[in-house]
This record gives sequence, C-alpha cells and structure tokens, in this order.
Amino acid sequence: MSGGDPIALGLPHREPFVFVDALVTRVAGESAECVKIFPAATPFFAGHFPGAPIVPGVILAEALAQTAGIAAGQPGRAFRLSAIRAMKFPSAALPDEKIHFHAKRVATVGGLWQFDVRAVTAGRTVAEGVVVLSEA
Repeated sequence: MSGGDPIALGLPHREPFVFVDALVTRVAGESAECVKIFPAATPFFAGHFPGAPIVPGVILAEALAQTAGIAAGQPGRAFRLSAIRAMKFPSAALPDEKIHFHAKRVATVGGLWQFDVRAVTAGRTVAEGVVVLSEA
C-alpha cells in the first residue's frame, strides 16, 4: 500500500501535531515508511536555531513514533508512545529537506510493540533508535 492518508490508517493525531505528510509503503502490523518536509517557514525554525535552523530532535522522534503507529495501527485501533530507547541524532535535518521515516516491528510482548526506527534525508541518517508503543 502506498500514498495513504496517515489519519485514515489509524494515526490518532490531528493538526498541528501531525509530523508525517504521506505514507510511502506499509505492511500492516510490521513496517511503514512515511515522508515529511518541514518548510523553512515552520515557526519552530525561528528559535531552533536562529541563523542555522535544524529540525528539533524531539520532533524527529515524534515523527518516528507516528510512523511506527501507522505501521502498527488499524482503523479503530490506535497506539500511544510508551518509551523511546537509545535515540541518536547523527546528522541534522534542515528546513525544506524531504525526510524519510522508517519503522520496523522487531518485538511484541503483551500489549507493547517495539520498533526499530530511522530517519534519513539526502543520504544522511538524521535519527535512529527504538520506540515502544502500547495499544490505546
């Protein structure tokens, strides 16, 4: 499946807190790839950081969690972020770059779903780690 609307696929968030623009690929319950472009006019760039703006790491982590939620979710079945583990930001994501968010389920224990996640833009990894979701 590709090109789907993230909200129609189970993402419980609404604007202004949706940090994925579109779904690229999805294997329900297993993995997803989403994309997002943060335009230079996005308000947080004014303060993060003036003269050298970058996408905040916390926003990248949330976009990765939303991508994992899209991988896990189904209409009528939503997930919430329960933990972030070992998140790293080896390179900066800049305004107007297309960022690809990847999430792959690696474990499920009870109601907890663990995903390896990675954000890539222009051939650079800008975030990687593990997120854990729980069914809402």
